[in-house]
Amino acid sequence: MIELPELVAGGLAAGTLSALVLGGGLLRARRQKAALRAEVTELRARLRAAEGAFVSEVEHLAARRMPAAAAQLTHPHLKVPGPAGHQTPGTPTGIALEYVLTALREELTAQRVRIDAAAQAGLRGAAREIQAALYRLQDALRGLQQRYDEPELAQTLFALDHENEQSLRRAQVAAVVCGAWVGLAREESHVVDAVTGGQARLAGYHRVRVHNHLEPGTALVSHAVEPVAIIVAELLDNALRHSAPDTKVVVNLEHVHHGVCVTVDDAGLGMTQDERARAQRLVAGSDPILLTDLGDPPRMGLAAVGRLTRQFDLSVDVSSPSPYGGVRAVLRVDTHLLGRIDPELRPPSVSAPRSTRERAAVRETAGQAPAAPAGTAPAPTAPAPAVPAPAADGPGGAEHERAPGHQEPGSPGGLPQRRRRTRPDAPEAPLRQPAAERRPEAAAAALAALQYGTAAARTPKRAPAPDPRRTDDEGKAAR
Repeated sequence: MIELPELVAGGLAAGTLSALVLGGGLLRARRQKAALRAEVTELRARLRAAEGAFVSEVEHLAARRMPAAAAQLTHPHLKVPGPAGHQTPGTPTGIALEYVLTALREELTAQRVRIDAAAQAGLRGAAREIQAALYRLQDALRGLQQRYDEPELAQTLFALDHENEQSLRRAQVAAVVCGAWVGLAREESHVVDAVTGGQARLAGYHRVRVHNHLEPGTALVSHAVEPVAIIVAELLDNALRHSAPDTKVVVNLEHVHHGVCVTVDDAGLGMTQDERARAQRLVAGSDPILLTDLGDPPRMGLAAVGRLTRQFDLSVDVSSPSPYGGVRAVLRVDTHLLGRIDPELRPPSVSAPRSTRERAAVRETAGQAPAAPAGTAPAPTAPAPAVPAPAADGPGGAEHERAPGHQEPGSPGGLPQRRRRTRPDAPEAPLRQPAAERRPEAAAAALAALQYGTAAARTPKRAPAPDPRRTDDEGKAAR
């Protein structure tokens, strides 16, 4: 039987042990609580730092990166700043911010295209109305030119017609840039006529020198005539604007393997590498054209060239410098856009420069003409056909030239008039110097005088009134 003191001692020992165990548990719990409190404090501090860094990134995104990304759409050379923190790229936050920039670019691009399309539609309609009004004014001026023969009035009408032609070209270019049709449908025409037609639309046309090296009769199909004229006019306008007023712009028309090339060389300032690359992108027509990309005020010439090259399968290159120090622009017309016109049935216009190949053929034919035997008079021959007259460089002037050995038509008696033939061994006569440049006023006065003389010749002459004295004398003699 256990005694009471032993039981008490055992109970006290068990209680003491339990107290020690409970005390140890409480101490461990207190330590864990303190550790958790410190960890929570540290996490809160890290959260506040992450929140501050995120707010800084968002502020940096709104203040620096988004405006730069919007400006980069119109100025590709600009760079968009990176995140403010060095540890942000590659993190979920950095990826989310880059996605924001991408979505912003896509939305801005879509909005720019939509707004620009609306602006182009409005400008296209206005340009069409202006173009129609200018066509009506052109018809009215042409009618006045045919109605009145006064030289001073004709000179004024020609000046107004030329100014109207320049305004019409600007309206036409604006309409083409905005996606409209060229506005005219022409018949099949000589290539040189299309080039001189584009040259005549410019204020400084007298500074352009056209050298025609094409085979006579080389023509454009009907739907390519007006686009080629517009492209040549814009390339010449660009060359004239960026070169000194006392310099010339040289145009060469030549055959190439795939068709015909029209080369425009100026002696202007030239372009930097970036400007040349941008100009080449515009004339290529591969990128969409936005009015906001053309500057303020918009420079639409090269943009119109690019639109036409894409629509009509033409090719323009401005990537090469000119040997005169300026810019070389080359328009290539492929074979499927070329045709042929008989130059005898439909010769080029009088203002078009004569082909150098035709001149060479005339000189070769003149050098091979047989000489008459000594002491024998040459037999009368039929009149030779007249050689087409070569035109002076530039619209409005022409220089006429006859082939050696040419005979005029016969006299009223029916006998042909003999002309001395050129001997084969005789030295070739020097070519006639180009005619001096005629001012628009002189050309207008000459044309008005021609119209006046033609009208006077067509007016029927009245029979003279009979002389009463002569009638009386004749009556007396009869009696």
